[in-house]
Amino acid sequence: MRILKGFLTAACLAWFASSATAKDLPLIGLTYIVEHPAIDAVREGIIDGLKSAGYEDGKTAKIVIRSAQGNMATQAQIANEFSGLDLDISIAISTPSAQALKNSLKGKPLIFAAVTDPVGAGLVPSMAKPGGNVTGTSDQQPYPPILELIRKLAPGARKIGVIFNPGEANSVSQVESLKVAAKASQLEIVESPAAQSALVGDAARSLVGRTDAILLPTDSTVVSVVESVVTVGKTARLPVFACDTGSVERGALAALGFNYYEMGKLTAQMAGKVLKGMNPGEIPAQVPGSQDLYLNASSAKAMGVDVPAEIRAGAKKVIE
Repeated sequence: MRILKGFLTAACLAWFASSATAKDLPLIGLTYIVEHPAIDAVREGIIDGLKSAGYEDGKTAKIVIRSAQGNMATQAQIANEFSGLDLDISIAISTPSAQALKNSLKGKPLIFAAVTDPVGAGLVPSMAKPGGNVTGTSDQQPYPPILELIRKLAPGARKIGVIFNPGEANSVSQVESLKVAAKASQLEIVESPAAQSALVGDAARSLVGRTDAILLPTDSTVVSVVESVVTVGKTARLPVFACDTGSVERGALAALGFNYYEMGKLTAQMAGKVLKGMNPGEIPAQVPGSQDLYLNASSAKAMGVDVPAEIRAGAKKVIE
């Protein structure tokens, strides 16, 4: 009986010790609007980056991961859930996710990732001096290079169709920036809105006969169903370009885009600094410095585009 009692005492002590340890682990919330390759790469980079910074899920930290599955009502529910948890920090991938969390967390640390226009989206007043409790990484691209790439691969292109979700601040901001860049390049942007993923295919078909090429911004609504646009492009021999490299692997002809996995790791580094006591507002929001060229050779052929040898040679990756 004494042996059993001693065993139970030791087991109880071990259980309390493990419970105390679990309770003391940093609690991190991670959410994103929808699954697609770019967001998936950011998420993987964040998780690996947190591990490198000393915050491994189940060992040195607890990470609560939630996907909104492309539904803003679900994203709002996730934001409310996070506000009820005693989170040490929250990380949001995409503009809608970051906006939802900022509205719910009320002063708790928030790190955003892959937000195209953090200032325009109301997340920070300034990239250099975000202030408050929010900072993160942006995938705001310089648009002249991708427009120049379109000119080289589709020399006769004058009208560029852009499919976007008009209800997403990130996307509206991109379209406005594209208009400015296109005007300087003597190109015209033809807007084709799609408020939900199910309408993206129709938006692409509406551009046939009205445009010379299609350019897809980093819009989660559109990118989540990029194959529907690629199908239209191949059928109509209408070149489809993208602003994220993951879309090229799914059939877009070409893209100049950031390495989203590395963006995730950079986001995790910022989160690690906050977890160690730094104020998020003291960490400048950042845009990665380089872009990679991805080409899809089979899509180029199907869309009637001949890729010059010098452009192919400069590609980071060519999908055959």
